[in-house]
Amino acid sequence: MPTDDYYRILEVAPHSSQTDIKKSYRRLAKKFHPDSQEETANHDTIIRINQAYEVLSDPQKRQNYDRSLSRPNRPGKPKPQGRSKDFDLDQWLQEVYRPVNQNIDRIFQPFKQEIDNLSGDPFDDELMADFQAYIETCRDILAESQTRFRSAPNPANIAGVAAHLYYCLNHIGDGIEELNMFTLNYDESYLHAGQEFFRIADRLRQEAQDQIHKFL
Repeated sequence: MPTDDYYRILEVAPHSSQTDIKKSYRRLAKKFHPDSQEETANHDTIIRINQAYEVLSDPQKRQNYDRSLSRPNRPGKPKPQGRSKDFDLDQWLQEVYRPVNQNIDRIFQPFKQEIDNLSGDPFDDELMADFQAYIETCRDILAESQTRFRSAPNPANIAGVAAHLYYCLNHIGDGIEELNMFTLNYDESYLHAGQEFFRIADRLRQEAQDQIHKFL
């Protein structure tokens, strides 16, 4: 039985939709992020919020968590597209997994430097323009990755890998939108929320990599 009530931590009800959970996470991430200017900023609290969101934002993890609480399953949980036990693993790795993973690197690798550059003076028009260009590049890369991910069904025996990759891309998309909101109003809470979405996406990608190594 879990010691933490993830629904209580995220301030949502057990029957809440994924949209409501995401909205609540965004609100709490902005409120408690340790780099924010809020009086409520708290490192330990944001860690617990992130742990709760990593479980409740993933329908499979949420289902397992609900079972551990002896709660009934909820209908209509979204699943990653593409399921075929006959599709060749090597072909899927070559045509889907590796290209998507490389694209994720193209988003993540420059991120810290982009943030560092912008922190010099967020109100500098040239620095902000460079950051906006990075965001647009990320959008293009993400769209290409999502198309690639849907292009072929994953083998049934690595459904978990595909699920982690699927939710990784979703969280990258959420992070990009938060970062874009920052460029529109200079509210650092959006910047911090974007960083948290990217951090969770990177964790999901790492879990996918750990699982795929078992098949190689």
